[in-house]
Amino acid sequence: MSARPPLRHDSVTIACPVCGGNFPLSGRRTYCSDACRALAYRRRHDIGGILPVTVPGSKSHRGFTVYECRCCGERSLGEQRCLECNTFMARVGIGGYCPSCDEPISIIDLLGEELTQARK
Repeated sequence: MSARPPLRHDSVTIACPVCGGNFPLSGRRTYCSDACRALAYRRRHDIGGILPVTVPGSKSHRGFTVYECRCCGERSLGEQRCLECNTFMARVGIGGYCPSCDEPISIIDLLGEELTQARK
């Protein structure tokens, strides 16, 4: 017996997406065998040993937020309660300590009011 050449007619045969072999078209069949179908499933669902990505939680902005007391005008960095008046302070904005005077200063104080008005 001589080996038959593989069928190449696209309307009668299709190529298996896993192994590339041709097989006769029948119904909704996509793969040439159950082994190729199982291998395609494993490839779709396998993450390849890569660990899932974990998204870090949001960080609190309190540590670098400047607050100002409405009663005495005292400012603090990261502390929401005034130590002098024992009341809650208002948030001024994000900032830090001034390098020259070591007092809490916000970015809005450094850049001026134009920044806040331009954002609105």
